[in-house]
Amino acid sequence: MCVGCGIVALIGSEFSPMASRPSSNGHFEQSKIGTSSPEERLDEIRRLLGKAEGDALRVVGVGAGAWGSVFIAMLQDAYGNFREKIQVRLWRRPGKIVDKVTAEHLFDVINAREDVLRRLIRKCAYLKYVEARLGDRMLFADEILKDGFCINMIDTPLCPLKVVTNLQEAVWDADIVVNGLPSTETRPVFKEIGRYWQERITMPIVISLSKGVEASLSPVPHIITPTWMIHEATKVPIENILYLGGPNIAAEIYNKEYANARICGSAKWRKPLAEFLRQPHFIVWDNSDLVTHEVMGGLKNVYAIGAGMVAALTNESATSKSVYFAHCTSEMIFITHLLAEEPEKLAGPLLADTYVTLLKGRNAWYGQKVANGELHPDMGDIIKGKGMIQGVSAVEAFFQLLSQPSLSVIHPDEERPVPPVELCPILQVLYKILIKREASPKAILQALRDETMYDPRERIAVAQSRVFYKPSLLGKCNDVVE
Repeated sequence: MCVGCGIVALIGSEFSPMASRPSSNGHFEQSKIGTSSPEERLDEIRRLLGKAEGDALRVVGVGAGAWGSVFIAMLQDAYGNFREKIQVRLWRRPGKIVDKVTAEHLFDVINAREDVLRRLIRKCAYLKYVEARLGDRMLFADEILKDGFCINMIDTPLCPLKVVTNLQEAVWDADIVVNGLPSTETRPVFKEIGRYWQERITMPIVISLSKGVEASLSPVPHIITPTWMIHEATKVPIENILYLGGPNIAAEIYNKEYANARICGSAKWRKPLAEFLRQPHFIVWDNSDLVTHEVMGGLKNVYAIGAGMVAALTNESATSKSVYFAHCTSEMIFITHLLAEEPEKLAGPLLADTYVTLLKGRNAWYGQKVANGELHPDMGDIIKGKGMIQGVSAVEAFFQLLSQPSLSVIHPDEERPVPPVELCPILQVLYKILIKREASPKAILQALRDETMYDPRERIAVAQSRVFYKPSLLGKCNDVVE
């Protein structure tokens, strides 16, 4: 499939009217959206989970980054009035101090929003923000989160949230757990959670929002995703673990910009959860392909960093950005042919997610800052006010994985076996810049201007014309329950 065809697929799958026909995954029809009330949707998920009257459905978010906080806040907004039927909580680590610059900015945000200002005054919570603005008091991230302020998204106040800083207290009796942690933190946190769930008779449902990946080279090279990390750490059945992703910016979703997402996993839970999670401005479709969608969510972060670099280095040149887009999408399509048996089905979702991430995501922002010299890879991938830049670890994971000789493909010109990474020059140069740190950001422009680089169409043609699919790349993770 050429880049142009991919964009056509994108338009057809993500933005075309769907007033009377079913979506490609066969679940939703547009005409059905909005036919049930929030309480009816809540009652249905309670019934499926076997909740008795008087026993509240316990939903817990683990991790309080921008998207994790917004996701829980949307559930609180939608269902918080039904207090006897549902309890929504959010766990984050205690002790993170809000620095004075952030406290000053937060004070300005509060005073610019009359509704927020009145709410804090009614709760007798305004004075502490005045004192923090003057430097007379220290604020903590978990403290301000209770008032609806996510440390990674200060400009977008949320609804007040029930925040818990003790992990055991938060999760031990949860019915639905939402993983909002970066992939690099998912394994250790859920390993701890697994100890608290050892005595449970009924395992909870876990919805993972995390888009990062890890590479494992033993016994064969394969990708490890956050859902598989959760399964291994907690022994929760894989049919109870789902992934939710889509082309979304957290702040815009909370401000009720129209958005859509897909929840992927077993049929037993993805369909009722899609219904439970949807809102008038946030449409949730469902799909059985858990791991491939999850991996694609990590892949687009890789190329978003490069897009930010190109934008900064060329003074936002539309022409240069379009050249980069052509090359990066051809590499992504090439990689999807390695990962998926039917890669054409991923064209729309992958390009849509890539498009929005290139426009306004934190990974593109990070690439711009690195190119401008405001940030440096030596500073790490946890950035103040943004949280974890997941594309950095994803660059390393995909490079390591695609460098393995056992995955070799036939070079189109030289007719010899080569590791797949040799046909991905942008991935190679991002690895040199961000991981090896042996090249400057300008190297990405040199790669684009390399006269020996393939026409992007040729890379796609190579992938289409040969049997590239490597099912072992997804390892055990590919065993999704239908």
